[in-house]
Amino acid sequence: MIDRRDFLTSVAGASLVPFSVSAAKLPDFASGKVEHCIHIWLGGGACQIDTWDPKIKGDPKIKKPGSYYDSIETSVFGLRVCEHLKQCSGLMEHFSLLRTVHHKTVDEHAAATNQMHTGRPVSGTIVYPSIGSVIAHEKGALDEAVPGYVLMGYPNLTRGPGFLGAQHGFVYLTSTEHGPAGLARPKSISTARQSVRNQLLSETRKAFIARNPKDSVIRDYDSTIEKSQKMSGGSFMNAFDLGSESATLRNAYGGEFGQRCLLARRLIQRGVRFQEVSFNLNFVNGTGWDTHNDGQLKQHLLIQQLDQGLATLVKDLIKHKLLEKTLIVVSTEFGRPPEFDAGGGRGHQSSAFTVALAGGDLNHGRSIGVTDEIGKEVIERPITVPDLFATIHWAMGINPSKNLYAGDRPVPITDLGIPVRELFI
Repeated sequence: MIDRRDFLTSVAGASLVPFSVSAAKLPDFASGKVEHCIHIWLGGGACQIDTWDPKIKGDPKIKKPGSYYDSIETSVFGLRVCEHLKQCSGLMEHFSLLRTVHHKTVDEHAAATNQMHTGRPVSGTIVYPSIGSVIAHEKGALDEAVPGYVLMGYPNLTRGPGFLGAQHGFVYLTSTEHGPAGLARPKSISTARQSVRNQLLSETRKAFIARNPKDSVIRDYDSTIEKSQKMSGGSFMNAFDLGSESATLRNAYGGEFGQRCLLARRLIQRGVRFQEVSFNLNFVNGTGWDTHNDGQLKQHLLIQQLDQGLATLVKDLIKHKLLEKTLIVVSTEFGRPPEFDAGGGRGHQSSAFTVALAGGDLNHGRSIGVTDEIGKEVIERPITVPDLFATIHWAMGINPSKNLYAGDRPVPITDLGIPVRELFI
């Protein structure tokens, strides 16, 4: 007898297997050695032509397509960005702008967000893991007392571990003022009382597993509880004491988003492998990056906050000699069309948008890919979402075509993604 996994592996490359590491051709350039990834998530759909890929000036009053803001020069000759990215413009030698990212997922937030977190469209038969969970699975944390994956934002299935299991999920928080609520013991519970509780729970779980040896849910839960107890004290929870940083630095980072960026640096120093830093938990312009109608009028407030927090993060990582070890990815679910809607804002566009990368010891100081004169279509060097994911994985030394397994079903880490060559040579 041959089991299903051995059979599928033996016929790799045939129609029964979508892709296999044994059949994959690895890139002919060296992978990176990045130790950490900070994924800055601009939920809502940030407009590429109003940020990283400026075009001719438009005018909503006369329905002229184009950028809403002027552009400025950067520290890289010939590379221009929006006028509200003043601080980042002076650091562009540390950035690469992937201006031709695109996907074919319907221009609807939930579906597109899933695409940009898992690298795949929603499936009716399998729950794919997020890129954060895949990296946590493949690389783990640098310290057993810290999580491999931290989410600064609201938890949902899209950001979760999928078929990889709860042990590769995230620890999340929505405020930087305190650590994750689930790791803080109530003051009314003494150490001795907590110890008795832990012993009782441990005995109960062991008894259940003995009666149900094939049950994985309680086993995963047991492992998660053990890990959380290690995290509840020591350096991980101390990372949330932002007050220990100088007032000058905290002010340089700026408001709510900036403080999350500061926390991201502190968590990297403690060994967290992957972090998602959500931008707009509180909509300072009323709509966040989903700039339909009047949301367009105050989009500059978002861009300025992004600029301040992101630029300070890059400079802070340089100061601590962490930028080469850390890849920053600034991403969103889709872009915005150059045309203005009836209310003066913009709709949704997945045909072409920009993802910005910084750090990670990549070959920066450039834009990659060209869109048309109004940023609506890809003209040169298209980059798929699987290509983007393969680039992130390859930068971290992870084979993007390696098979993971949903039960006995082989699932490649990326959906035929190829790392962006220009960043590595």
